[in-house]
Amino acid sequence: MSKVDFEPKHMKVGVLTAALQELTPRDRRDPDPDLAVEEWLAFAAEVGADVLQLSAAFHPDEADIPPEAMLDPVANTLDLRERFDPDRASRVLAAVKQTGVEIADVAFFDNMLHGDASVRRKKMDFMLRVFDAAVLLGCPAICGFVGKNADRTIEENLVDFEDAFVPLLQEAKARGLVYRVEQCPMPGWTTDDSFYNNIAYTPASWIALHRICDRHGVGDQFRIHYDPSHAILMGQDTRSIFQYLKDEGCAFLIDGFHVKGQVIDPKGLSGWGYGGQTMGRGDHVEGRPSENPADLGNAWKKQTTICEHELPGTARHDPLAYLTNRSVDWLDHQLAARELLEIEFESAPLIVEHEYGPARAQDKDLLSPILKGSIEFTRKIDEAAAAMYSLQHEVLPSQGIPIQGVGRQPYRS
Repeated sequence: MSKVDFEPKHMKVGVLTAALQELTPRDRRDPDPDLAVEEWLAFAAEVGADVLQLSAAFHPDEADIPPEAMLDPVANTLDLRERFDPDRASRVLAAVKQTGVEIADVAFFDNMLHGDASVRRKKMDFMLRVFDAAVLLGCPAICGFVGKNADRTIEENLVDFEDAFVPLLQEAKARGLVYRVEQCPMPGWTTDDSFYNNIAYTPASWIALHRICDRHGVGDQFRIHYDPSHAILMGQDTRSIFQYLKDEGCAFLIDGFHVKGQVIDPKGLSGWGYGGQTMGRGDHVEGRPSENPADLGNAWKKQTTICEHELPGTARHDPLAYLTNRSVDWLDHQLAARELLEIEFESAPLIVEHEYGPARAQDKDLLSPILKGSIEFTRKIDEAAAAMYSLQHEVLPSQGIPIQGVGRQPYRS
């Protein structure tokens, strides 16, 4: 009988820079845009991150969506008003070397299938700038949405995807990049009754979109940056999602993770169900969508009436909530990934995305201990899962020793 050594494989734990939008004040960063990246790299090292997910977004002077209409604020930490050239990249990479914090990918979260042709072109052009910046920074991937043309059905959006998004993936392929899709359904993007406003919102849709990509030779560019908070929002659980992908021969699709949770509000769920609040939200005036941008933020009651984002480590340990898919079972999340997915864990990013509203302090001194605690929680959970996997699936089998018990099972109700 051959002995296998205990060799757990840990993921790189990081943070998305939208956690602190204005770490560098505007009066300092606008005239010197790369200062914001340098200072975020230093802050990431301070809070214990291995890697950084670098947020890019339209500058506030150029954005088409007012901040008051957003549920989760974005950050243009990477300022792309001007071309990100080799000189800028050298400066940022010097900060990477000095801090020891790597840049896992560049993220631009926007609707790439927007129904207005001119708005869509603007977003596509910006995404190409993101691609070019990622290449200069040596990143293997970017992270973003697919989106949806709100004027068309999801079936019709498959044509839009093939016509508009596949060419974007061809640009990614030409640059040697992977496009990691975040799967949030983005219910608050519209004031109508649509809940699924990002067509890449669930495993079956990922597979359908990947098949389209494969037909055009860009299947390897389409991957998923999985976020369990959105599974909870739709009544799903991580283990069953991963099992579904494996059963369908698509366990390779997930290529990175956001660690952001969701805590279901049982009272809100009792009142509205998983479709969320459908009427009386405050985003309409006299039966028509309000023209006040601040009112449009109420469209997010489709989501916030039934749940609230969790920063990993901030929600109570609640086994019943885990078993009923009303909160993320973080340990099983990381264990299931190792048991069911096809990932190079030592290089895959595990990114803390901080969107727990009450704890989103926009003051460095206040936010620092919050992020430190969440990053440390995330790291320890991943280390525990890695230890369990190595012991149970490598060491014990090599010596003919059975694993004890049953464990959480997919598809079980």
